[in-house]
Amino acid sequence: MVHVKKYTDAKTYEAANHWDVKGFRLQGFEPGAPEKFWVGLSHFLPGGGAGPDQGPVEKVYVVLSGKMTVWAEGREFVLGPMDSCTIPANTERKITNMENEVCTMLVVVETPKS
Repeated sequence: MVHVKKYTDAKTYEAANHWDVKGFRLQGFEPGAPEKFWVGLSHFLPGGGAGPDQGPVEKVYVVLSGKMTVWAEGREFVLGPMDSCTIPANTERKITNMENEVCTMLVVVETPKS
């Protein structure tokens, strides 16, 4: 069954170890939504970010606007509009918006296995 959700119906959520960000769950954790992953949209204010931490699931970040600095595996990456990265499960990462504009990022996260 196709599951449609309008952005106007997306609920905000609080993510642990994140600051100066507003996250919206676009898909996931509801009847008819994907079972293997969930999709969020995050708006990070200047200086906003997450981590350092690591989790047991993989993540994909896609920057839609602005820039996001990502630290993982001992390296630093700066993602701009339409750039993306995959963070493997159990990989420590930190992200921070080092710019003076809001960074909007699409986040795809594997659903934790129960």
